[in-house]
Amino acid sequence: MTANNIRIDKLLFFLRLAKSRSLAVTWADAGHIRINGHRVERASATVKAEDIITLPRGENVLVIKLVALPTRRGPALEARTFYALLDTP
Repeated sequence: MTANNIRIDKLLFFLRLAKSRSLAVTWADAGHIRINGHRVERASATVKAEDIITLPRGENVLVIKLVALPTRRGPALEARTFYALLDTP
């Protein structure tokens, strides 16, 4: 991992989209997440700014575009500044 990318499990935890990093690992390993339309099957898959991430959210699908990469798990308002919600397909 470099300063230009981050693991998908760590990202989801930092963005407060997953309550724990182990939950994010489970989602990734189960293949529930897509990065730029490609199915992720391992938690070590990396993402970078400007990537499109698709993941299930209850009965809905959440599609986000990364604006920047977080360096920590901060408050929810701070986490929200790192991505933009996109319309679901």
